[in-house]
Amino acid sequence: MSKSIKSNVLDFVQRQKEMLRIFGMNKNVSLKKSGVSIRFFPFESDYNFQLASQFSSHALEDGAIVENNRFNYPVFFPKGWKKANRVIVLLHGLNERNWDKYLCWAEYLAEHTHKAVILFPIAYHINRSPGLWSDPRSMSFLVRKRQEMVGPDRSLCFANVAMSERLNEDPVRFYTSGRQTVEDLRLLATTLKNGKHPKFKKGTSVDFFAYSIGAFLAEITLMANPDNLFDQSKLFVFCGGSIFQSMFGESRCIMDKSAYDRLLGFYMKDWMGCEQVTDEARFAFNTMIAPDVHREKREGFFKNLGNRISGISLRKDKVMPYEGVEACMGNENAVQKFELIDFPFEYSHESPFPTNSNIEPTLLNASFNQVFSRAAQFLAS
Repeated sequence: MSKSIKSNVLDFVQRQKEMLRIFGMNKNVSLKKSGVSIRFFPFESDYNFQLASQFSSHALEDGAIVENNRFNYPVFFPKGWKKANRVIVLLHGLNERNWDKYLCWAEYLAEHTHKAVILFPIAYHINRSPGLWSDPRSMSFLVRKRQEMVGPDRSLCFANVAMSERLNEDPVRFYTSGRQTVEDLRLLATTLKNGKHPKFKKGTSVDFFAYSIGAFLAEITLMANPDNLFDQSKLFVFCGGSIFQSMFGESRCIMDKSAYDRLLGFYMKDWMGCEQVTDEARFAFNTMIAPDVHREKREGFFKNLGNRISGISLRKDKVMPYEGVEACMGNENAVQKFELIDFPFEYSHESPFPTNSNIEPTLLNASFNQVFSRAAQFLAS
């Protein structure tokens, strides 16, 4: 174990249990061990659903989901904060319904980078989705309905049925959800940089820590760079960075096989077959779909990011494989910017640090610290 890992070592297994007891949505709290404080702030999206209806016939219907447009997000402030001027936006994975997995991640980054960490939910995820989408009893009828439609499917369950049904019905929702999130990040960064946020100074710098599909969104955001807000932003990627074509979303935690097949087929054929570049965000999204689409511009973008991007991929990650990172960035960029590592225990993309297992805690602690000490070192500067 390196010196940087030893110096920042955290008993991740024990702390995860403590954080699950401490954290409550919309409840401000101070964490005694680290000195980190958690505060919640309101957000109202200004996304134009009328404009989005040109892509999706369900845009106006989705625009009526109140939870998605007005919500609160938590901010982890480092010890001694008054008004922060540096922030890391943490973006999560696909089909997440709570912040549980990310609490220790955010606390560690806030404590060791001395930057505030915003946990920002992707559109229709976490507290931006109706509560019934994550309620087993409410979703049981939809599971039965999909079983009748798609037949036996071991990847179908109550946890992924809402997303599976929505994407199967209209795969354009994958784009419009991401597009709304990019617009929301633009609004968030504008608020922070203009000094209009009550707890951040004018000119606040914005960096990203992004996991899984959150990395896909972060890369698109940096590439589109709305209003030049992210000219200096840094991005650390964990278990992400793959080109869309190489992603494998079939999972009981993400979406069922039928929805995955529908999504992949749509974006590889129908979407790219009628490509229309209407703006920078749409173009950025299109460059991230397949390796041979706008390859030169995409690889040039990652090369030009220089030392503003870094990441870690896991060898046994089947959802966001390292080969997909190479296909996205180009082999040379991937080798220079990403590290491919493995853990000495069984893990998965969805659960890289499985605390509910018989794995020796010291191994989990060491692996967690290996990843996050590097992330903190990269994002601290």
